[in-house]
Amino acid sequence: MMTPFFRRYKNILLITLILLSCCSCTNEDEVASISEIEQVKEPSIEEQSTESTVEEDFIEPEVDLLMVGDILLHDNVQNSGKLPDGTYNYDHLFENVITDIQAADIAIANQEVILGGTELGLSGYPAFNGPFEVGDALVNAGFDVILHATNHTLDRGKKALLNCLDFWETNHPEVAVLGAFDSQEDYDNSIYVYEKDGLTIAILNYTYGTNGIPSPSDMPFAVARLEEEKVISDLQKAEILADFTIVCPHWGTEYQHKQSDEQEKWAALFMEYGADLVIGTHPHYIQPVEMLTDEAGKQMLVYYSLGNFINSTNENGRGTADRMVGAMAEVTIAKNEAGEAYIKEYGVEPLVTQLLYGIQEITTYKLSDYTEELASKNEILKKDSVFNLTFCHELCEDVFGDLY
Repeated sequence: MMTPFFRRYKNILLITLILLSCCSCTNEDEVASISEIEQVKEPSIEEQSTESTVEEDFIEPEVDLLMVGDILLHDNVQNSGKLPDGTYNYDHLFENVITDIQAADIAIANQEVILGGTELGLSGYPAFNGPFEVGDALVNAGFDVILHATNHTLDRGKKALLNCLDFWETNHPEVAVLGAFDSQEDYDNSIYVYEKDGLTIAILNYTYGTNGIPSPSDMPFAVARLEEEKVISDLQKAEILADFTIVCPHWGTEYQHKQSDEQEKWAALFMEYGADLVIGTHPHYIQPVEMLTDEAGKQMLVYYSLGNFINSTNENGRGTADRMVGAMAEVTIAKNEAGEAYIKEYGVEPLVTQLLYGIQEITTYKLSDYTEELASKNEILKKDSVFNLTFCHELCEDVFGDLY
């Protein structure tokens, strides 16, 4: 607001300008009129205001999540990464899906096989041990979270487990490794929480078992198992720590496209104690995606099984072709103005393992990029002749229905 002093000063200035103009003019048309000068007036109170009272529109924070299924290191997969100079590299496993992986805010992989390193001797089915370089390839591809609670976690004993955990901690401390532990403290505080723009997401990982192999006697905490007391406790903690909770269970029956009663039982428990999303692994076949709703109207999305991301099954006969078809879960999680986190969008991206023998040959494609020519070269045809491009599409239609 203009003060009286400045009003007086303005009037004196106007008179001075008029007198000076009149003295210097030689033509009446060139004389500025008082009315013209008076058009320069002080702004209104509204015009003087420099502060905006318009509230900015609320923008929901969002997190794009992607997860792939079982990374199985059968002998052919392991051999594919051994280069002529004796070193190992496995970037080829992910090269055809790397754009999708790196575009996600959180990319999760189920590392089915323990990475105990070459010092223990690499091995395939049934007692797996993989090289550290697979871990390097996972990081190069863009994965942020690695799941290690599987039935193969203890295949090569305590040494392999400790080697694996030390590899991650030493070489890739930025990566979250879930489901396997080297201390009671880590086991007791096993809830990983991701945060972006104020949206927090907890991720939990458990396995149904470890192929009958017990945890080391001095490491009863080595693997997170589907034990009701532990799961409920973790879910209750996650409800406090995060806006949204994801459970990644290693569960179900192998080589079945339909979820088991046991999976449905656990899914109900997860939902009862606050889980919002479940993404399962282990069956090695893709299984349905289902949005569950309880009596109170709470919803929870379940991917019962993503199948295999990469594998070179040792078996033959009908049904082995199904092991070549996997999927990526794709979920967008958002948080509304009321502070409630929810699933904004979700979908599934089918995948196909291209089984080829040779150095850096085996890899995985999105089914949308897969062709008849590629299918005709897939070595799985020698194991199960029903495999072709149409087979892959029809299988996904049968299992995923309208979502596909």
